[in-house]
Amino acid sequence: MNKTFSTATLQHIATRPAGGDAAHRVISKKDFADAWAEITAWQGYAPTPLVSLPGLAAQIGVGRIDYKHEGARFGLGSFKALGGAYAAMRVLQREVSARLGRTVSLEDIRKGVYAEACSQITLSSATDGNHGRSLAWGCRRVGAPCRIYIHSEVSAVRAEAMREFGAEVVRIDGDYDESLRICKAEAEEHGWFVVSDTSWQGYTDPPRDVMAGYGVMTREACEACGACEALNTAPTHVFLQGGVGGLAASVAGFLRQYWGDKAPRVIIVEPELAPCLYESARQGTPITVKIHEETIMAGLSCGEPSAIAWEILRAEASDYITIPDSLVAPTIRLLANAESGDEKVEAGESAVAGLATLIAAMQDAKLASALGLDQSARILLFGSEGITDPAIFKAIMDGANRI
Repeated sequence: MNKTFSTATLQHIATRPAGGDAAHRVISKKDFADAWAEITAWQGYAPTPLVSLPGLAAQIGVGRIDYKHEGARFGLGSFKALGGAYAAMRVLQREVSARLGRTVSLEDIRKGVYAEACSQITLSSATDGNHGRSLAWGCRRVGAPCRIYIHSEVSAVRAEAMREFGAEVVRIDGDYDESLRICKAEAEEHGWFVVSDTSWQGYTDPPRDVMAGYGVMTREACEACGACEALNTAPTHVFLQGGVGGLAASVAGFLRQYWGDKAPRVIIVEPELAPCLYESARQGTPITVKIHEETIMAGLSCGEPSAIAWEILRAEASDYITIPDSLVAPTIRLLANAESGDEKVEAGESAVAGLATLIAAMQDAKLASALGLDQSARILLFGSEGITDPAIFKAIMDGANRI
């Protein structure tokens, strides 16, 4: 095992989950079911694999590791394909219905029945890459104009991927939070509709739809766990990437709805360079942090939590951990080179946050004990992206530890 995992410094906060009904109230079973019904009807839908990593599990001393690999999702490279595109359709459904004075269906939006109306509705968002790619793809499918704001550190490859789907891409100075501020201001000025994966006061419907879309991924994972003869039970732990909290909250909420009292222990993982959820947990209220340096985990470089995501995380998460960027490249190489004898997995930088944390935690007996990790632990991980920037992946595979 690479010595980086045993020498890395992880910061950990244990909290007492608040409980309550947030996991059922913020995103309802109907929200998840509606998203499932629509997304599974899309051309090209197929479940992504739940990859078992028995060699690595034995090597680090846990009972089982299952890695939900989202690299092939709709050809877009990440789980975000489920959220942005679905939320775009829901925004269009609501706006077209309002303009026509009657309810229109998602199916008719998807099939182009209201293509002319959709062509008059501009959707916009800020992104680190994957959410914007999903939104641009979704807009192209239904003929809606799309305007995407990216910050100064988003790679040229990720920007071009959005342009290829017809989006107008605007690069701004500053970080993700600044790109979101400009997006919101210009959308208000021009009458555009923001489709964001984060929420704020008075803005909750699109981010709720985004998180409902992510539920497709979690439902697939749960059903795969239930169908696996070697598992056939709930995981004991789930490690979830932070960011604004949308992925983590969606997964945590769905797991509670699906497994009830047997739902796994929820552990939130963030870069030490962007610890907004960690700081929120430490102070007991949503906290915005300043991003002074961009993390290699580009999709997690967010300084402000989503308000509705925090409601669920406050209720469900028991642990918050920050990790250094130094763990990312070794974890990507470990998976891609099948260093533990398991199936090869080609993962992106943000995808491996949970696995990197698990490996490092198991090198620290005190932290492993605090997290309840031992040979009986069954770990569920969400590999949120595949190779979304081939140049970065190649550099890492060639030995680079910092991009």
